[in-house]
Amino acid sequence: MSLTVRILIALVAGLGCGILLAEWGGAWDASIVSVAQPIGKAWLGGLQMPLIPLIFALLVTGIAQAATTARSNGLAGRAIGLFAMLLVGAAGVAALAGPLLLALWPVPSGAVGALAGAGPVSEVPDVRPSAEWLLGFIPVNPLKSAAEGQVVAIVLFALIFGFAVTRIAPDRRAQLTGLFQALADALLVVVNWVLWLAPAGVFALALVAGSRSGLATAGALLHYIAFIVALCLLVTLLVYPLAVLLGRIGPGRFARAVFPAQAIAFSTQSSIASLPAMIQASDGPLAVRETSRSIVLPLAISLFRITSPPANLGVALYVAAMNGVDLGATQLILGVLVAAIVSLAAVGLPSQITFFTTTGPICLAMGVPVEALPLLLAVETVPDIFRTVGNVTADMGVARILDQRDAATR
Repeated sequence: MSLTVRILIALVAGLGCGILLAEWGGAWDASIVSVAQPIGKAWLGGLQMPLIPLIFALLVTGIAQAATTARSNGLAGRAIGLFAMLLVGAAGVAALAGPLLLALWPVPSGAVGALAGAGPVSEVPDVRPSAEWLLGFIPVNPLKSAAEGQVVAIVLFALIFGFAVTRIAPDRRAQLTGLFQALADALLVVVNWVLWLAPAGVFALALVAGSRSGLATAGALLHYIAFIVALCLLVTLLVYPLAVLLGRIGPGRFARAVFPAQAIAFSTQSSIASLPAMIQASDGPLAVRETSRSIVLPLAISLFRITSPPANLGVALYVAAMNGVDLGATQLILGVLVAAIVSLAAVGLPSQITFFTTTGPICLAMGVPVEALPLLLAVETVPDIFRTVGNVTADMGVARILDQRDAATR
C-alpha cells in the first residue's frame, strides 16, 4: 500500500473518530484530544525541522546545474529563460485569480481554522515597500535568518550562492555541488523517516480537527480540492493561446497533438511516463524538429513545472483565507517570487516531499500558518492529477514555441 493511500486512510479515520468523539464522546473527548494534539504537533515539528536547510541545498544545486546547462547550450539557455518567465507568470495568475475566486466562492464559514484545529490568527499587516523593508531581505547573517525562519532572505542567499558556484573552477564547483547534493540526500532521508510516521501524525491532527469542527473539516477539504484544481485548469487553458500565438500553430492542431500525452498524464500522474507520447506528438502533428525536441523536452520535464507555482501559492492563499489572514499586495508579490523560485526544489522529488518543500516556504514567506499542510497533503492526489496534465501541456507548448523561435533565427 502506497504512502499516499495510507495517509488518505489515516485522514478519513481521524476525521471519523474526531466527529464521533464530538457527538458521543462525552468526557472522553477532551481527554483523547489532549493526547492526540501533542502527537500531531510533534510530527508537524519533525516535518518542519529539515525544511530550511533542505530548501537551501536543493536550490543551490538546482540553480548551479541550470546555469551550467544554459551556458553550455544556446537553445537550452533560451529554454531556461522562457521557463523562468512562465513560472513567474503562472504564479502571478494565481495571485490575481486566487483571491478573486475565494471572494466569489469563499471558504465555508464553519471551516475557518478547521483544518489547523485552531482559531483565526492575527491579521498580517500589508508592509509597504521602503528602503528599510528592502534592506531587511539582505541576509547579513544567513544562519540567523535560517534560525528565525526568514525564508525570503534564505531563498535570496541561495540564488546568489548558486550562481556564484557556477563561476568557480570546475573541479571546485563539482566538489561544492557534490557536498550540497549529499546534504540534500541526507536531509531527504530524515524527511522520509518523518513521512513514514505520516499516517500516525495525520490521524492525530485529523482527529483534533474533526473533534473541534466536525463535518466542516470535510467540507473544507472538498472546497480546497476544487479551488486548487480550478487554478491548475486556468493555467493549463492559458497555455493554449500562448502556444497558438507564439508557436504559430492552429488551436485545433495543438489540442489534438497534446491530447494523447494529457491522457497518459491524467492516468499516471507522471510527466516522465508521458514522455514517449510527447516525443511522438513532437515528431508528428506538433512538428518540432528533433534537434529542438531532444533538448527542450528533457529540460522541461526536469525543470519546468508550470502548475507548481500557482498551485502551491494557491495552497497558501487557501490556508490564509481559512484562518482569516488578510494578505496585502506585498505578501502576494513575495508569494509569487518565492513560489516561482522554489519550484526548482521540486526536481526529482516524490510528491509527498515536494508538497512540503514548495508550499512550506511560501506560507512562511507570506506569514501564513503551516499547521494545515499535513491534512492538505492527504488529499493532494486529486490536484496532482491536474498539476501533471498542465505540466505536460506546457512542456509541449514551450517545445513548439522554442523550435519556432530557433528556426526563425537561422
